[in-house]
Amino acid sequence: MSEIKFTKSHEWIKIDGDSAKIGVSDYAQGELGDIVYVDLPDIGDEIKKGANFADIESVKTASEIYSPVSGVVVAINEDLEDAPESINEKANDTWIIEVGQLGDLEDLLTQEEYDAYLKEIDD
Repeated sequence: MSEIKFTKSHEWIKIDGDSAKIGVSDYAQGELGDIVYVDLPDIGDEIKKGANFADIESVKTASEIYSPVSGVVVAINEDLEDAPESINEKANDTWIIEVGQLGDLEDLLTQEEYDAYLKEIDD
C-alpha cells in the first residue's frame, strides 16, 4: 500500500508505482468550507511542482491547488464535476487528478511532519 504525503500548501499525494493521485488535505477543505466547484485540468496537461493545476471554489472563497510534483495529468476525477462536495466528506480519500511521468518528488511531508506543521501554524 502506498503512503500518503503532504505539502505545506495543504495538498496530499499518494504515489503508486509510476503514477500518483493528488488531492487537498482535510485541513484545507476545513478552511475552505463547503466546496461547490472544482476547475479540473485536461488529461495530457503538463504540471510543474509548486504551480497551480486547478482551482477550487467554496461558498466562502476561491483557492488555487498547487502540484506537489511535476508530471503529466493522466486522469481526472470526473465525479467532482457533479459532486465537488465529496471533497468535504472525505478530503484525504477524494483525489482530484492522477499524474504520471513523476518528477521533483523531494520535500514532501510525512503524516507526522504535516501534523507538526499544522500545530505550528495554528499556534
